[in-house]
Amino acid sequence: MTAQHDQLDPDARRLSELGYSQDLKRGWSGFQNFAISFSIISVLAGPFTSFSQAWLNGGPLMISIGWPLVSALILVVGFCMAELASSYPTAGGIYYWASKLGGPAWGWFTGWFNLVGLIAVVASVDYAAAAFSNALLGMYGVQVPVDFGTSDAQATLNHTFGLFVVILALHAIINITSSHLVALLNQISAWWHIIGVAVIVLVLVLAPTRHQDFGFVFLHRLNMSGFGDGMYWYYVLPLGMLLPMYTIVGYDASAHISEETHNAATAAPKGVWRSIFYSAVIGWVLLLALTFAATDPKAVDGGGGTAIAVLSSALSLGLTKFVILISTIGQFFCGMACVTSASRMTYAFSRDGAVPGHRHWSKLNAQSAPTRAVVLVAVLAVLITLPALKGNGTGTSVAFLAVTSISVIGMYVAYAIPIFLRWRIGDAYESGPWTLGRKYRWMNPVAFVWVGICAVVFCLPFTPAAVPFRDGFSWESVNYAPLVTGGTLLAVGAWWLFSARRTFRGPIRTLTTADTETHGAAADLATDTVGAEEH
Repeated sequence: MTAQHDQLDPDARRLSELGYSQDLKRGWSGFQNFAISFSIISVLAGPFTSFSQAWLNGGPLMISIGWPLVSALILVVGFCMAELASSYPTAGGIYYWASKLGGPAWGWFTGWFNLVGLIAVVASVDYAAAAFSNALLGMYGVQVPVDFGTSDAQATLNHTFGLFVVILALHAIINITSSHLVALLNQISAWWHIIGVAVIVLVLVLAPTRHQDFGFVFLHRLNMSGFGDGMYWYYVLPLGMLLPMYTIVGYDASAHISEETHNAATAAPKGVWRSIFYSAVIGWVLLLALTFAATDPKAVDGGGGTAIAVLSSALSLGLTKFVILISTIGQFFCGMACVTSASRMTYAFSRDGAVPGHRHWSKLNAQSAPTRAVVLVAVLAVLITLPALKGNGTGTSVAFLAVTSISVIGMYVAYAIPIFLRWRIGDAYESGPWTLGRKYRWMNPVAFVWVGICAVVFCLPFTPAAVPFRDGFSWESVNYAPLVTGGTLLAVGAWWLFSARRTFRGPIRTLTTADTETHGAAADLATDTVGAEEH
């Protein structure tokens, strides 16, 4: 009876028209679809974990003015993706869009960029959650029993990596256990983020004895990158854009979960753009509160420009612990949602034969969860983060910035490809119920040009010590984002040229034409029956 019901459901009918049977369990509401993207964006993660990137590379000006400007451009990207999500509500998401609009080659490269980006997102979010957990435990005098190093700085990195593995394992277990549990936790996460930010803002407004003035928050420039002040506007300030670009990423999760969402052709696109909009507004309020509370700039600079340095210099120890606890729990929710999105993408890409061992990774368990894909994502996230065990002598891992850059580059390049293909098709594009209309003519070019600029910026060295052939060059300071993304491009490009182009044909239909027609007729019958009952 369940299978018959799925066949009669309008969502399953649309899925069958796209060539897939309803294998994943469809039990997510529109709010839960929004909640997973909102959780992955996580205004309790990015604004706290990447605050230093904007503080050191631009200062308060980059935070107060740069955030809303960059967020507006991200929203344009989101609107363009929402239109595509409405037309093609499948777990493959971006990869499926590119395949349908441009052919197998476009889908191949899009899928791999998306997959690498998603794995890097999982790695960066869970590593940041581990770093905050380690800092919080340290404030309570708890020593994590993972100490392979000899120095305090190295011990910090070892402790953080140990916590990272534990957190990642917990997220894998949750995602394997139940899709319904994941949906419920994401719903809780959305409210945690909203209420948590409100509480933190109140603390930052009421607790400090004084605040910075508007001139400092909106006009003060800061360059602690190591590069000359003459490079501020065209090099240093753009490096600070990693804060909003890394924070507001992963909203394609609403598309990846569309096969599990009711009324997906409408709910998924709304989940995409609304998660961006609300995160941008709420995140800006939070960042302003943090910047106004930074009344001791020297202490913040001495603490590496981190959000924790702001909190500890402006609040009592008890309130600092309280705020960090709220943020850390939000980061835990964020990492869980990231694993969900990455595993669904892995499942869909494997379902279509693109991942080595695809028959293994596309298997579902008894609860219709992609167990093996979840495990694969977790293992790859650990491997890509192994360089974090080696720091720069300060207990701060340069690898974190590299992993965040990889996630932003991989994800946004994957976003831009189908947007470009949709723009290339023009008015011949068949829109779903949610559409941009003629606005696509200017929104699409703005979106993919902006992504191209950011991809170049985040491949650049973050510090003079990472510039090859320069005095003081250190491999430990190198931004290895271009090495990973470039290596991935070369590897999958060679794979495509010598093998995959003869075997890979894009999305593989799991339903025959006859099956599709049968499902369509059943759905028509269901619609007629419902209509008759209503009358």
